[in-house]
Amino acid sequence: MPTIVFTIANQKGGVGKTTTAVNLAAALAENKIRTLLVDLDPQANATSAIGVEKKAGKSLYGPLHGEGTALQMVTRTKYPNLSLIPSEEDLAAAEIEIAQMENYLGKLHAVLEPVRSSERFRVILIDCPPALGMLSMNSLAAADFLLITLQCEYMAMEGLGQILRNVDRLKAARVNDRLELGGVVMTMYDARTNLARQVVEEVRQHLAEKVFGTVIPRTVRLSEAPSFGQPITVYDPEGPGTEAYRNLATEVIARFGLK
Repeated sequence: MPTIVFTIANQKGGVGKTTTAVNLAAALAENKIRTLLVDLDPQANATSAIGVEKKAGKSLYGPLHGEGTALQMVTRTKYPNLSLIPSEEDLAAAEIEIAQMENYLGKLHAVLEPVRSSERFRVILIDCPPALGMLSMNSLAAADFLLITLQCEYMAMEGLGQILRNVDRLKAARVNDRLELGGVVMTMYDARTNLARQVVEEVRQHLAEKVFGTVIPRTVRLSEAPSFGQPITVYDPEGPGTEAYRNLATEVIARFGLK
């Protein structure tokens, strides 16, 4: 079965993007789906959250400059069916350097193509920096589907139109004809507030079936898990955060025919 590439992006920070990348990847792996998590954020939060030590020379920085391959950077995690391409601080320089290269929007696509064609993984999940810079735009150019995490607050909605316009621009420029909005994940949901419910309802009115049925709750355990280097499925296996990400994985599997 062909490899599907997802990118999880939002130019706003603090909306559960990396939390969703790590925990969705872990939940897919639990379902025996061979998953590769690509940490493209120079802050390397996904790398540490999955329990992998940050090491110089193990990110995509080298391959993006023609040094080594992405397959050489694939690192095993302690979790079955889940591998990682880590990040490192050097990726911050790539934001500037890639812009000066030929085919600057297609660099990541070219680097990941051998990984995709190897069919070692059913899913490649890219965690982007919290900005629509060169790395994020490259991830959109490399992906089949965009997953947007959206915090259940009105301020978080302002950037939704911006990222969707960038998808349209990439398609119109023939940079990535196949890119589609795969879905919107509502995060940091607090059932005690009317505001959270109103935001979810409004987004569902605008994007209908693109919004996943699962909403990710705001929980202390989800905030704690990264400091222990564990996905929520391991750190709090019976908690509401784990239940939510397992439900989200079930939806993703069904929506994209991963089994």
